Parts: sequence; structure tokens; C-alpha cells
Amino acid sequence: MTARTATLRRATSESTVELELDLDGTGRSHIDTTVPFFDHMLTAFAKHSLTDLTVRASGDTDIDAHHTAEDVSIVLGQAIRQALGDKAGISRYGDALVPLDEALAQAVVDISGRPYLVHSGEPAGFEHHLIGGHFTGSLVRHCFEAITFNAGLTVHVRVLAGRDPHHIAEAEFKAFARAFRQAKTLDPLIEGIPSTKGAL
Repeated sequence: MTARTATLRRATSESTVELELDLDGTGRSHIDTTVPFFDHMLTAFAKHSLTDLTVRASGDTDIDAHHTAEDVSIVLGQAIRQALGDKAGISRYGDALVPLDEALAQAVVDISGRPYLVHSGEPAGFEHHLIGGHFTGSLVRHCFEAITFNAGLTVHVRVLAGRDPHHIAEAEFKAFARAFRQAKTLDPLIEGIPSTKGAL
């Protein structure tokens, strides 16, 4: 089997990102984005998607965490797309419903090659809340946008319940991870690319 890995580097005036990814890992991670709550979310993504992930990033977090979180998400999406290769033999679809105490999130993933995000259900005011003192709630959606666009995924994420912003965000990332884990899995019953068009 061809290794489904990627190693990418992206440097701009706002951030520098180095990322290594193995889609067929065990969920090991070494994450340092200088944004602690985002590190927590990426660690959860790696663990629950069974993706080995190393991220080293630095940026203008003295201004805002926005640029660093966005740029890491861009590179993560690009790495996923590269590691998937021609997508032969993948399950393609995945879905997950994940609770975290009072919070409940659902994610559905299609490795479609067509970037599209539907994101709903976060409570009013969530986008303004500072989680961990650095990570604004609005960045959750923004990170999903960057990942899905650059990975070529169709993703639906819904928050079905929740009060605590930390719990809501973490449930969303874990649901996405679990759905992605199903979608990227190689299925021995599938021959070639799982699309009637012959390409994804």
C-alpha cells in the first residue's frame, strides 16, 4: 500500500507553519501552534481520526490568534488532500454524533473533491467568546472552512445542544474527526475510486 502521508511548509508575513501527517496512523500528535486551545483541538482531531499529526507554527498572535489558526487549517487541508492521493479504495463517507457533557455535535464528511461546508447550531454569542483566553469562538467555523476548502471535502457540522463554549467547540472537532476517520478508511470491498464519475 502506498503511504498516505504529507509534509508541508507554508510561510507568510503573518505565520510560519510546518506540518507532517499520516492518514494511516494511530492518533499520535505533537502540536505547537502557540495557541493553546487550538493545540487542544488539533490533538483531539488527531486522536479521534487516527491520524498521526505534527504541527509546528508561529505567527503574529500578539495581534490575534486568527492568522495562525487560519494558516494551520489551510496547511492541514492541503496535507489531507495530498495524502489522500487518487482516493482509490476509500470509504468516502463518514458520519458521527459526539457528546461532551451537555454539548452534542454531529458531523458528516464526504471526500468528494468538491469543497463545501454547512455549519449551524452554535448558540448566539458563541462567536464572540474567548475560549482559553486566546481562541475566539468564530474561529471554529473559520477553521472548518479552511480545512474543507483546501482538502476538497464536503462537510456538514451541526451543534445540536450545548452551553459551555469549550465543550461545544471540542464536540465539533471530535465529531469532525470521527466522521473523517470513517471516510478516509480503506475498504477492501471497494475497487478503484468510489464514484460513478471515476474521479473524486
